[in-house]
Amino acid sequence: MTQHNRAKSDVFQPTGQIQFGVFFQGVNSGTIWKAAESGSQTDFESFRRIAQTAERGLFAAFFLGEGLRLREHLGRPHALDVVGRPDAQTMLAALASVTRNIGLVATQNTTYNDPADLAHRLASLDLISGGRAAWNIVTTDNAWTGANFRRGGYLDHADRYRHAEAFVETAKRIWDSWETPAGPARRVLHEGQHYTVDVTPRLPRSAQYRPVLFQAGDSPEGRNFAARQADVIFSAHPKFDDAVEFRKDLVERSVAAGRGANAVQIMPASEFILAATAQEAAEKKEWVRSLQIGPQQAIAYLEQFWGRELSAYDPDGPLPEIDPVVEETSETRGSGFHGAKARQLADQWRAEAKDKGLSIRQFVTSKTARIDATFTGSYTAVADHLAEYARTGAVDGFNISPWLVPTGLDDIVNHLVPELQERGVYPTEYGGSTLRENLGLDAPVRSSDEAAGAVRA
Repeated sequence: MTQHNRAKSDVFQPTGQIQFGVFFQGVNSGTIWKAAESGSQTDFESFRRIAQTAERGLFAAFFLGEGLRLREHLGRPHALDVVGRPDAQTMLAALASVTRNIGLVATQNTTYNDPADLAHRLASLDLISGGRAAWNIVTTDNAWTGANFRRGGYLDHADRYRHAEAFVETAKRIWDSWETPAGPARRVLHEGQHYTVDVTPRLPRSAQYRPVLFQAGDSPEGRNFAARQADVIFSAHPKFDDAVEFRKDLVERSVAAGRGANAVQIMPASEFILAATAQEAAEKKEWVRSLQIGPQQAIAYLEQFWGRELSAYDPDGPLPEIDPVVEETSETRGSGFHGAKARQLADQWRAEAKDKGLSIRQFVTSKTARIDATFTGSYTAVADHLAEYARTGAVDGFNISPWLVPTGLDDIVNHLVPELQERGVYPTEYGGSTLRENLGLDAPVRSSDEAAGAVRA
């Protein structure tokens, strides 16, 4: 494996390059699932097609989201969102056999897994893929999700990153315990508040030493966790000025954690709506938005906050004049709906919609559109814009959520990637055989028993 081992520096140095990843979500308001062109969100063919397209475009990684429980609507599985996602590592193992270079990123939750088991499964994916596996580290504390695992509400919100850090450190120690590729393996012990581990690893290191670590937390605790543990952070800051500020903040946290200023790469979530001309792109965006939020989706969106059925209301009419029956929304439809002050929000939204002359559907579209995360325009104009990101080092790349599966990357791969390559800011070939090489990451620093022992959960 090529080892970059750039000298650790407190000064950030832009690479002048950007890379792409693809984020394959489950059902959501950003992906169109009901158009004639839409594929299935569970059939292997959809995953194969989009992964191979991404690889043809030299994407660094194929990134799978995770849903641990079916989302609900008014206390029932949501009829517009009823199908879950296949198990990430099962799907990625299958994709490893039909791809050669692209990284395979599995979202896995530290709250509802066990360190020795997950470390073994991730190491298995890393070995069979030739060193292309990655782990997107997430944590959950709500009892609604935990009920699926007989652990509802066992983890306090304030402890979620403390618990996750002990989990990750334990996994690293397991991966690091092979003295040589042939062994012998060292026994790994961990005793903490929530679990005790006594394990001798069963697998040698992969071609990239151990899986690459992604992390997506955006709170101060999440950013600090990424600065200490992650190789890549999946951010929510794609807008240029915001991205520059996020980079500055993360560099400061990485340096404070004793790592170099370039230690953690940044790949914000993004959506691309492209065409040959700006006018065509604008028209395409209008069409995309009309399909992302249809009449049923618009009414259902408001029902999550009102806590009652609103099917009698015209989606092309004004917002409901009746008040919500809930004071604060629950987590049953995910983080985007959780914790809103429903009555206060209804008053604000009615006033806003009236002031702007928006119907229910128009208003919901405006609230759900990923305005800051969307790049809309001609291939040439968007390429020029992204070249500025590369020049300044605002980001290392973008994790693209296609609005259409499985063909949503075609415009990007066929037209945008060549434009970026002409500007010298996008790879023209894969940098190596492993994900770590293709991302340009340094070889991992081996975890120590002392460092791991300092974090107990």
